[in-house]
Amino acid sequence: MSLKDQIHILVVDDMSTSRGLIVQALETMGIANIHHAASGPEALDLIAKKPAHLVLSDYNMPGMDGIELLRHLRGNPKTKGVGFILITGKADKEIVDSGKALGMNNFIKKPFGAPDLKACLEAVVGRL
Repeated sequence: MSLKDQIHILVVDDMSTSRGLIVQALETMGIANIHHAASGPEALDLIAKKPAHLVLSDYNMPGMDGIELLRHLRGNPKTKGVGFILITGKADKEIVDSGKALGMNNFIKKPFGAPDLKACLEAVVGRL
């Protein structure tokens, strides 16, 4: 069984269009186990019920941004080892440094295409 069949990915973005595009790109790569959430709190609830290997989270979300979501994941013994990729419209040094300090595995800057996303994922999980 290949990595594509085994990996569970959670996509978190408050914009349904962005979520849809990311899910579509992942499906095009052949990834079968994809879940999605529209907010950080929803993502935390979902990951408690359906564990994921990797979270792809937008940075800019109301209520709980991507860095805050990462902080919650790293602070919980059950989710501290989950891979985390931050998606951001502005790869601001302060945002990236905050993510790295919390153990972010990678980040990708919007806009990006499927090949960019695949390269970003492979840098974290290995060849897909």
